Amino acid sequence: MDDAETDIRAAKPADAESVAVIYNYYVKDTVVTFEEEPVAPTEMSRRIEEIQTASLPWLVAERQGVVVGYAYAMKWRPRWGYRFSSEVTVYLAPDQVGRGIGSLLYAPLLTSLRERQFHAAMGGIALPNDASIALHEKFGFKKVAHFDQVGFKFNRWIDVGYWQLIL
Repeated sequence: MDDAETDIRAAKPADAESVAVIYNYYVKDTVVTFEEEPVAPTEMSRRIEEIQTASLPWLVAERQGVVVGYAYAMKWRPRWGYRFSSEVTVYLAPDQVGRGIGSLLYAPLLTSLRERQFHAAMGGIALPNDASIALHEKFGFKKVAHFDQVGFKFNRWIDVGYWQLIL
C-alpha cells in the first residue's frame, strides 16, 4: 500500500456515520467487541465528542475521501491516580485489514499520547486475534495479562488479553 494514499487526521462530527459502519461490522460479526447491538451514528458522534472533550486523540484514516479506519485513546480508569494511563484501540473496515492502516493510525496516536504526557497505554484484545497482537507488539507492547472466559458473545466464552506499552 502506498502511504501517500492514506490520510490520518482528527475525527470530525461528520465522520460518525462512517465510523459507526466500521464498528458495527465488528459488533454484528465478530467477538472483537463485546457490544451486541449496532451503534447509531448519533451515539458514535457522542462517543467521539466525549473522547475529544477529554483532550484525548480520536484519529481516522481516510483513503480517497472515504474513512477506512479509526483509532482512539480513552482514560484507562476514572480514578485520579490513573490519569497518566490510557487504553487504545483501532478498528478498520474489513476490506482494509492487512494493508498497514492500523500502523498508520497507531504511530500518531501513540505520539499524541506521549505529547500529552501519558505514561502507559494498554490494549485489550479478545483472543485469539493474531493480527491485533502483531500490531501491538510491532509498537513495543508487551502482554501483561490474560483473563480466561471474561467475555460472552455468540453463546460462547471469550478470553481477553491485555498488552501494555510504557510510553
